[in-house]
Order: sequence, then C-alpha cells, then structure tokens
Amino acid sequence: MNENSNIFINKKILIYGIGKTGISAFNFLKRYNDISLFDDNKKIRLKNPFKNKFILFNQIKKFKFDLIILSPGVNINQCKLKNFLKKNFKIIYTDLDIFFSFYKNQCITITGTNGKSTSCQLLYEVLKKNGHDVKLAGNIGYPILSTKNIKRKSIFVIEASSYQLDYSKLFATKYAVILNIAPDHLERHKTLKNYIIAKYKLIQNQEKGSIAFINKYDKYLQKEIKKNKNKSKIIKVETNLKNEIINAFQNNYFSSISNKENLAFVLEIAKKFKVKKNKLVKAINNFKGLKYRQQIIFDNQNISVINDSKSTSYSSSIEILKKSKNIYWLLGGVPKKGDKFNLSKKYCKNIKGFVFGKNYKKFSIDLKNKIKFKKFFNLKKALRGAFHDINKDNSIKKTILFSPAAASFDSFKNFEDRGSYFDEIIKKYLNAK
Repeated sequence: MNENSNIFINKKILIYGIGKTGISAFNFLKRYNDISLFDDNKKIRLKNPFKNKFILFNQIKKFKFDLIILSPGVNINQCKLKNFLKKNFKIIYTDLDIFFSFYKNQCITITGTNGKSTSCQLLYEVLKKNGHDVKLAGNIGYPILSTKNIKRKSIFVIEASSYQLDYSKLFATKYAVILNIAPDHLERHKTLKNYIIAKYKLIQNQEKGSIAFINKYDKYLQKEIKKNKNKSKIIKVETNLKNEIINAFQNNYFSSISNKENLAFVLEIAKKFKVKKNKLVKAINNFKGLKYRQQIIFDNQNISVINDSKSTSYSSSIEILKKSKNIYWLLGGVPKKGDKFNLSKKYCKNIKGFVFGKNYKKFSIDLKNKIKFKKFFNLKKALRGAFHDINKDNSIKKTILFSPAAASFDSFKNFEDRGSYFDEIIKKYLNAK
C-alpha cells in the first residue's frame, strides 16, 4: 500500500452507481469499511444481491459520509443526488483512486477520443507475448478493482474515460497516453475546454520520472503542453508511420489511418518495455481487432461489410469513410453535442448515406450539401434501403459501412447490443447474395 491507503480504510462510504464498477468497488472495500449503496435505477436496487446495503433517497441527508465513490456513468449534473454531490464534491473519489491507494504497480493508462480500446488490447497482447504479467482493466470492460492475482511485477494497461479522469483526485500513472482529442461528450462536460482538461488531467497528475505519450499532430494537445508545467517527460508520437514500418507487418487491420495511429503509439510504448522484435511482429500480425470496431464481417469480390457500431461521433467514422469507395453508410442514433461532420468534399462524392432513427433532422443539417442521403425509420429499414440501391448499382466493389456516428441508447442498451443486432439482420441479405 502507498501513503494514501488510509483514505479508504475504516470509513463510512457511499457508493453511487451500482453497475460493474460500483459492485467491484463494494466487493473490494466492504472488508475495510461501513458501506452504503445508492443507484437512481430502482430495478437495480431491487435485484441487487446486496439490497440490504441500499439506502433510500430521503435517507441520504441523515448520514454523515466520509467518502463518496462515484461510478463514471453517473452525471453529477443530471442525477437524483446532484445537489448532495455538488455540496460534497471534495469527498468524491473513483475506483481508479482506490486502486492507486492500494497498489504500486506500473500502469500504462490510455485515454483519447478514439482508439482507446483497440490500443489497450493491442498493447496488452504485445506485452503478454513478450512474457510480461500484464492485466487489462478500466473502461474497456474490466473494472480495475475486480482484477485478480495481482503481483508486484504485474503491469496494468488501463483504458480511462474522460468521466473517470474528471472525478478522480488521487490517481497517477507511470505512463500516460493521450491518443487524440476531438469534440466528444459535450453533453456531459458542457464545453470542449472542460473535456480537454479532463483528459489532460492524466498527464498533469503524473510525478517526476513518469512518461507521457501524445499525438505529435494533435492541435489541442500541443496547446495544453505549452500551457502547462509538466513533471513528466513528454514523448510526441510520430503517427504518420512510414510504409517500410507498416510493410514489416502482415496485417490488413492496420491499413486505415486511425489504426496506423493506434499502432504507432503501441510501437513507441513497446520500446520502453524492451519488447523483442520477433515477439512484437508476431503479436501485431496475430491481432484480430475488437468486435464492432471497424470490423470486417463479410468480404468478397462484390461487396464488403464493416460493423463499426462503436462509432459514436463523426470523428470516429471519418477515417474509415476516407478509406473506401462506393460506400453505403448507415448512420443514426443520439448525436453528440457539438459534433461536426468535417470531411473533405473529395471523399464525400464516394458516399451515399442511409440515416435511421428519430434524430434525422440533426443529421440532415450536418450532411446537407455534402453527401446524398435518405431517411429511414430504423436501422433495419435503412439496411433494406441500402441493399435496394446496391442491387441497382452495377459499379465496382461496394462497401456497406455501419458506422452510426452517434450514441446507441435511443434504441439499444449499448454499442455492443447495437453491433450484435446489425450482425443479425444483415445475415439474411448476405445469404441471399
């Protein structure tokens, strides 16, 4: 344990938000503390196996809590306890803070607007192939406090969201990685400035002797570097990989600009861990990518189908829109506040849009005079419309790109649920080809 460990021992603690993160925090802290639970969702409270630990909304003010552990999914400005949280903001912490207080392990923490999960997974596989005891945790889907068999030499690869970093007060990482910055989550952070501050906190909290990796060409990060006094060493990653570097690997997954950038970061970080070249090449060549992230689910001489359900903003779709020709683009969902479609006209002429869902007006404003598009009630009908047009088109190979450029919660639980649904409905069209 480090010097901050006593913060989370022998305290009265409220854990707010009982999803994966909240449950992992409860299981980790329950032996040390008196813990109460709260969640805005009544169904979660009723079904949870620890329901005797839940307290009611009207009981909150009766208790004097030493600490509040807030799950990243809770929006402090739009939740049932918003007034209580604002009043007690100084005692709000996260699961990352708890982890930092109990462990001294080397951490490589990766954040950014796009590419976090892919970069984390790739780095994890590279380090594992080189024989390191490496743990993958964080926003990628594995709560850090649920990690098992932690040893002194264990290395953590952590995906951190802007929400986690924004609420964290203690967490510091040996290696900080910020892949890129584009307007995102402004419905939560309110302004781009606040969003950037939350991300850059990862570097600001680093101690002397730490290392930060940033995108050499990211204008937002360059401004922050100049503005702040940084204790850590800053490495500006050359993301425009030369062809000879790409050609050293035999994996088409890294043909897109965004995945080349992810690879560039992993290669730079691998140097610090003295990864052997043969191990590095093997890990990268074997990398299959993650589901629903620019995932090619069908490919023949006539048609290619890409499931990019993870795309929740225009910036996460744009690179793949540049890559292909004859694109039939399916997009729709809940648009991100402040998001803009900044794609050069030379690429737009290759795209036909099929917009689905109730937020058609917002997309029509964004896409007007840029690409041709049609409106559909839902994803299923949009896909039918795309195939209708494809069957009338005798041109060269076509690409169906499901890259929604919007959040999924208007119709789906999450992007995985949305991606799974797309896989299911497209099968009947592919089987008919």
